[in-house]
Amino acid sequence: MKKLITGLVSLVLALVLVQSACGQADSQTLTVYSGRSEELIGPVIEQFEEFTGLTVKVRYGKTAEMAATIMEEGNNSPADVFIAQDPGGLGAVEHLFADIPDSIIDQVDAKFSSSDNKWVGISGRARVVVYNTDLLDESDLPDDIWGFVDPEWNGRIGWAPTNSSFQAMLTAMRVIWGETKTRDWILGIQANNPTVYPKNTPIVAAVGAGEIEVGFPNHYYLYRFLQEHGESFAARNYHPRDGGPGAVILVAGAGILKTSSNEENAQRLLDFMLSPVAQQYFAGQTFEYPVIEGVTTNRLLTPLADINSPAIDMADMADLDGTLDLLRETGVLL
Repeated sequence: MKKLITGLVSLVLALVLVQSACGQADSQTLTVYSGRSEELIGPVIEQFEEFTGLTVKVRYGKTAEMAATIMEEGNNSPADVFIAQDPGGLGAVEHLFADIPDSIIDQVDAKFSSSDNKWVGISGRARVVVYNTDLLDESDLPDDIWGFVDPEWNGRIGWAPTNSSFQAMLTAMRVIWGETKTRDWILGIQANNPTVYPKNTPIVAAVGAGEIEVGFPNHYYLYRFLQEHGESFAARNYHPRDGGPGAVILVAGAGILKTSSNEENAQRLLDFMLSPVAQQYFAGQTFEYPVIEGVTTNRLLTPLADINSPAIDMADMADLDGTLDLLRETGVLL
């Protein structure tokens, strides 16, 4: 992974250093709270350190936990940058973010950033249905994720209600379908006795092993298994034909805390995340979708243009608390 970025970085070094012309911040240390795992984001941060000479201290955790920590710390938070794996986590702390310059925001499509320049998307992830190819054909799957409430799917489903991307999908569901239909979907899946998993990786593993027949993860988890096990791995992704919340495109993103004493270097980090080098890393190594023009999507992925994803503004997906309340109300979360 590191070699990929190193080999390309000379092409965009000017982007990485764009802020340095205005003078360097007093501090040479940047503090990042990351709701994305070290495996996914660590190599990019290492390269940022290497080519800027800055030191980046990263605190890793789940997006919801990091957001809650930032809110609890308030004005005393040491964080300069918050990286979240979904727009719900970003929306939860948006009131604590400083404005991001247009020079950064304008690099991505408007639907992949907040409407008031508080956060910017850095990579895209598609919600999918992963299914076991020994037990099912794609034609056996319903046109829309709503179809999985049918009793015929009893005992055949896996889900991860505590996972932040799943919760982001439910937030999109509330925006698209409304509270009543979303509640009915949750109760319908519950009635089908789904197997509960802590996160996406074991869902895909269980589908491939035939322990369950379908699950609801992000798209890129499958490709890690295919990379490790080859084409014989008995699972594939399905983008629901009729679109809807089961086909929503989510973004991971980042914002800069108002309380940061190192805002200039924080902007440099966000700028680097949107450079062709970093974007090609996300596309080539983590199987995510780039959010800037001119970066080639991994050939294994379904092109975004071929996914019937719903038209939804990521900024409309900030109400994570409402989604958590609904999961508690339905008894899915305690």
